[in-house]
Amino acid sequence: MVYFDDGSSKRRKGLYRKNRPYWLLYLAIGAAVGAFLFAVALPKIVEYNILPYQIYLVSEEQVDQNSHVKQGDRSQLLDLISPVHVDISTQVTSIVEQVMPAVVGVENIQKQGFNFWDQATYDGGTGSGVIYRVDGEHAHVVTNHHVIEGADQIEVILEDGTRVMAELIGSDLFTDLAVLQIDSSNINVAIDIGNSELAKVGEPVIAIGNPLGFDLAGSVTQGIISGKQRSIPLDYSGDGRADWQVEVIQTDAAINPGNSGGALINMSGQLIGINSMKISQSYVEGIGFAIPIDEALPVINELEHNGEMTRAFLGVEAYSLVEVPKVEWSRSLNLPSSVEGGIYVQSVEPLSPAELAGIEPYDVIVALDGEPVYTIVDLRKHLYQEKAPGEDMVITFYRENERREVTVELSTQ
Repeated sequence: MVYFDDGSSKRRKGLYRKNRPYWLLYLAIGAAVGAFLFAVALPKIVEYNILPYQIYLVSEEQVDQNSHVKQGDRSQLLDLISPVHVDISTQVTSIVEQVMPAVVGVENIQKQGFNFWDQATYDGGTGSGVIYRVDGEHAHVVTNHHVIEGADQIEVILEDGTRVMAELIGSDLFTDLAVLQIDSSNINVAIDIGNSELAKVGEPVIAIGNPLGFDLAGSVTQGIISGKQRSIPLDYSGDGRADWQVEVIQTDAAINPGNSGGALINMSGQLIGINSMKISQSYVEGIGFAIPIDEALPVINELEHNGEMTRAFLGVEAYSLVEVPKVEWSRSLNLPSSVEGGIYVQSVEPLSPAELAGIEPYDVIVALDGEPVYTIVDLRKHLYQEKAPGEDMVITFYRENERREVTVELSTQ
């Protein structure tokens, strides 16, 4: 007999019996849910490999045939079970298998001196390259200018480790691109060319190259496009002033020394950029850059056919006006207060287009073909990207507080 606090054991006992069917209902529902989880949900969880441990399946036939196995005999039990096989192939692995043969190593070999036996000694750096075309007996490789700069010899290392001597067809400092030609005997694949203009910020990309040398050849990193049309100032002369401003794709896919010249590809396995540089300050993480393939292709074609870039030539040594103290704008250069920027001419080359048009030292150029210019980079970009040798260019400038305008016939650099 069970006694309750108020002594009314009969009434409480009746209530207990009255509620018993609900407990049976809850039990039935729990059993149904458990059966569903075991029969339907668990196989799906195993199929998608969600569990933090591995599940092994043992068939009824295996159990029947091996009923003699004692409980707890692990060695015999393992003979019964077979692991669940999960296909781990992904789109990334398929793309890498397709593209990897077209990404090569590039070794810059430079003569360093002579040893005791009067034999030449060599040293050099390493980088990456991309086979973009196979044509008969030759294959063409694009890489960075800084990878092959100063080389006495250049070797290309194929995916299988084969070394092939390369001929430098042409290179360009300002776009940091170079074209090599190699024998195509061991090559049967070239990379597919994509369209970098169609790439979108946030789109997944893959970088392939040889970071830190050939010991890590064929390294693959994955990330996204972090930004497009990033303008990066470059100082080639080492004087602390920007000599050029290159437009690049920004990515967080790891790009390290040795990746230069390698491939940045989209999820269709197409080349959309040539890996070029990264910001390497200790407090910066995951900022790398690649030359958009749409910008690179015209340069590649001209290097392949002419061996160099043909650019328009003006013939002035000029500097950005912002490098001059503001007080000197009116005192030394005699500029009106309305001038907000431009470039001042330091010197003019004899018989150059600028001299023939009447440009003189200390003239301040403020516009080219009606477009304002503020820095030497603006001048070069207009000359190199908008104009061609033999074309006319209208220069707007100030001399002795007077605004003037002349037309210059450009020549070849």
